[in-house]
Amino acid sequence: MSDTHAHTVAYVRDTMLPPEVPPAAERGVIRWMRANLFSSWFNVLLTILGLAVLWSLLAGILPWFWNSVWVADSLSECREIRDALHGTGEEVSSACMAVITERWNQLLFGFYPQDLYWRPVAALIVFLAALGPVLFASVPRRLVWFTAAAPFLMYWLLWGGSIGGPLAVALGFAAAWGAFVLGSRFSGALAATIGAIVVPLLYWLLLTGPVAGLIGAVIPIELQFVPSKDFGGFMLSFIIGVAGIILSLPLGILLALGRQSNLFIINKCSIAFIEVFRGVPLIVWLLTASLLLNYFLPPGSNFDLMLRVIILVTLFAAAYLAEVVRGGLAALPRGQYEAADALGLDYWKAQRLIIMPQALKISIPGIVNTFIGLFKDTTLVVFIGLLDPIGMSNAIRADTSWQGINWELFVFIGLLFFICCFSMSRYSQHLERRLRTDHS
Repeated sequence: MSDTHAHTVAYVRDTMLPPEVPPAAERGVIRWMRANLFSSWFNVLLTILGLAVLWSLLAGILPWFWNSVWVADSLSECREIRDALHGTGEEVSSACMAVITERWNQLLFGFYPQDLYWRPVAALIVFLAALGPVLFASVPRRLVWFTAAAPFLMYWLLWGGSIGGPLAVALGFAAAWGAFVLGSRFSGALAATIGAIVVPLLYWLLLTGPVAGLIGAVIPIELQFVPSKDFGGFMLSFIIGVAGIILSLPLGILLALGRQSNLFIINKCSIAFIEVFRGVPLIVWLLTASLLLNYFLPPGSNFDLMLRVIILVTLFAAAYLAEVVRGGLAALPRGQYEAADALGLDYWKAQRLIIMPQALKISIPGIVNTFIGLFKDTTLVVFIGLLDPIGMSNAIRADTSWQGINWELFVFIGLLFFICCFSMSRYSQHLERRLRTDHS
């Protein structure tokens, strides 16, 4: 059709119309509701039932929280204030949140000295800063040295004492690394692995005390010592959970590699460790830490209960993580191992550069699930006498001023655990999206 003929036809448009927004029913909230809530009669029925259940729950919860009493010295005073403000009928629902404002310090810090609260707060800041180089790609990787030093700095801030103790313990890890490097260079993988285990254990058992005293004499820096019996509340759960998470991941990776190893001793020892710790409930191991572990120690030795709990929680979580990581290793195609061999990489370089990054990427959901379960299981320490948030709430409710109060304490404790667990879950989803290589 010629240009002249096109201009003589009435229905041929020679200009573009400006774009218009879609109809209201096809965009925004209305479109989402039509697609997800009212797309069929069955979805309409489920939506109505869901709204009815939600309304029945909120009708009981919102007035209870809205009518809360935040300032009072006891439960009876809470009720007096409630009656004065909202009447005395049975239909009046009111939460006594005054127990939170009155005892928040015990729920968070236990019996830690109040004038030293800045130290747990500083330790938390150090912990969050140390996570940066590990969790976020935008943070400079050279700061990973601060991440490596953070656990020892956090220990010193929380417990106090001479700075020589944490530094002496840190030297044990340096000794483990040196033994592994020397063993790999002169003997082989088996000797290097055994040396990396035996050398630091001997150092920590025999030389930590003298070395700590020497360092303390050279660097006389001290903080007021706080015994473990003063730890409690959410701080106690956080310390046990974070220590277990940080220490169990590398140990779980090593156990997973050991279970797949062709070396007979390493393979069988790894299998025995995993099956023993995974086959016994955590509460049994905690009772073992509380009651039986001292029987296996030299007479007169005093092994801190909190440290015993951290060790056994770490070993228990490592057994589960080993199986999660082993699943990721099993999911890799054989070609990845053959590619590493074709490049001439030795075992450890192949694991570090090719195999383990892919296996850990596959295992992210299982690893985070194990971490969340471990963090929540820290409440089991209440059965061995440690005052975690649940134990601290029992102690608060035993006070005559607050006898009869339940929900307010448990809602506050549940909210704290939810924030931590939800944060771990959201980060794992972010990490999965960032590491995603397919574009479907």
